[in-house]
Amino acid sequence: MKNFDINFPLDKFEKLIIDIGWESLDDWFNFWNSKKNILSINQYWNNKVNDDWIWGLALPILSQAYKFHNNFSNRKIIGISALPGTGKTTLGNWLEAISLKLNFKIAVISIDDFYLPSEEMKLAIKNNPWHVSRGFPGSHSVKLMYEKLLYWKNNGELNVPVFDKSLRNGLGDRSHWRFDNPDLVILEGWFLGIEPSSIDVKDKHIKLAALSPNESSYTLKIQSKLNEYLDVWSLIDNIWHLKPLKFEYMNMWKSFQEKEMLLQKGNALQDEKLSNFLRMLNVSIPRKSFDSINSYALLLIDQERNLVEARLNF
Repeated sequence: MKNFDINFPLDKFEKLIIDIGWESLDDWFNFWNSKKNILSINQYWNNKVNDDWIWGLALPILSQAYKFHNNFSNRKIIGISALPGTGKTTLGNWLEAISLKLNFKIAVISIDDFYLPSEEMKLAIKNNPWHVSRGFPGSHSVKLMYEKLLYWKNNGELNVPVFDKSLRNGLGDRSHWRFDNPDLVILEGWFLGIEPSSIDVKDKHIKLAALSPNESSYTLKIQSKLNEYLDVWSLIDNIWHLKPLKFEYMNMWKSFQEKEMLLQKGNALQDEKLSNFLRMLNVSIPRKSFDSINSYALLLIDQERNLVEARLNF
């Protein structure tokens, strides 16, 4: 990997690669380097994408999917837990496309695809202190998510809703259903793998955030709702946690993401709506919960989304 611009420690990274199923980092690199003609799909990634993102994140996840497909008869689910604006959607599109070149099929779906239909959503989010239309635990059809994933694991048929954030003037709604027969499923989400925890008012983040009384009571409600997601988390075989060095980086990434969606689709979160959504993301779940995700791999990124560490999380 000497010819690539990679700055994360290779000793910890090699342990990850060996655990996935290769004899050494050189063995793994030679395997993928021999397939470099299939790795670049221009409509998803271009020359602006750093080598560390491809070799340190995308290919290791693809490697695990590849090994799962070839070494196990039962169907596997890989989870990607990453904050909004990190780049999960682009990564997912690339993984789906590349897997076909390797003669197996990955389907990447988001927990956001299981947002409640518009009328149910209105009731579920009623009186939330941030006046947001979606986003936090409790705004998803969790039972449906569990049933659809379990059905795929047992039968190989995937039948899931697809959510379009640009519908209803940026409020979002289900646009259609996806029918597929993938060999492996990747489930991604911003609070994927988060478990309920007690909220400590002495927590530094909570004190700095200065929660209003309404926010304080609503965050307790969200903790209760997180219990409903545990069955879904139990279906995931391994979680890859893509984590910023500072939580605050998410604000910049999410703001940029919304600007891009406005240019592409004509609707997005703006001004006060965007500020409210960012506030929800920052305070609805205690930050200590993101330090306790039971992940297989931990991938740390800086403000420019450069990968600074990729390692096993045990």
